[in-house]
Amino acid sequence: MRGFVYSSDSDDNIGTSRGAKLFGRERSIHHVLGGGKVADVLLWRNRNVSAALLIGMTVIWFLFEVVEYNFVTLVCHLSITTLLVIFIWRTAAELFRLTPPTIPGIILHESTFKELASTVHKRCNQFLSKLLDSACGRDLPFFFLAIISLYILSVIGTYFSFLNLVYLGLLGLETLPFLYERFEEDVDRLAGKVSREIKRSYRKFDSQFLNKIPRGPVKEKTR
Repeated sequence: MRGFVYSSDSDDNIGTSRGAKLFGRERSIHHVLGGGKVADVLLWRNRNVSAALLIGMTVIWFLFEVVEYNFVTLVCHLSITTLLVIFIWRTAAELFRLTPPTIPGIILHESTFKELASTVHKRCNQFLSKLLDSACGRDLPFFFLAIISLYILSVIGTYFSFLNLVYLGLLGLETLPFLYERFEEDVDRLAGKVSREIKRSYRKFDSQFLNKIPRGPVKEKTR
């Protein structure tokens, strides 16, 4: 089964090979996530930004899902509050000779959005390419795993709203890579055991069922 790298695929191999990584990767989890600012945020190497992002996501989820705020109403109220705070601050600064608020010329940098969009685009292309490739019969274990995962996700979607699913997904992005990097050896060891069990079950299923399915002759394409 592709996704894990071991020194032997035999059933007698109980321990994982030294250096076996989850999904067969050879690079660190930081490089897998892009190796830039996005990876630093997801792995909590920039704790202030990571904490602010997590708190911001939680506040947004609380306002929309628990308080049931309307999006347009929330944006308008936040804009009004921001404008009033800046106006009061500016007026108080002129009256009491305080430091006035400084409004930057560029609030949202273009490079941040480009890096985030590039990372998301690259990962989505890799996932879709592997998913479609497995549908062609080149990676049947991954194909069956994808079918089961999508079915489980569809069942979960009937019990959760779209906002809850988005929040849980972002929460997972903020916590799972960090926890994996912290306990990488233990996770790889456990994943290796699970992978071997799946491979044994698949070999048994393949020998008893899949190999008995009649297949027509494959004609070679002539150029």
